[in-house]
Amino acid sequence: MERPEFDVNISKTGQVTVRVVGVKGPRCLEYADLIKEIVGREEQRELTTEYYAPDTKVRINAEVRERSGP
Repeated sequence: MERPEFDVNISKTGQVTVRVVGVKGPRCLEYADLIKEIVGREEQRELTTEYYAPDTKVRINAEVRERSGP
């Protein structure tokens, strides 16, 4: 399971910058939306290379068959 990290910076002028780290693909937007709700606004959104990275989870379905004879 992924463990997202949030880098939140608030400037002296009140501008909020949030970076979601550790989540690949479009799911990072769900976390960004959550932070947006907590903060109450969003001025700009920039997608990082993690957004475009493929999900690396692999599902393997294997069938084991018993061999008969040598």
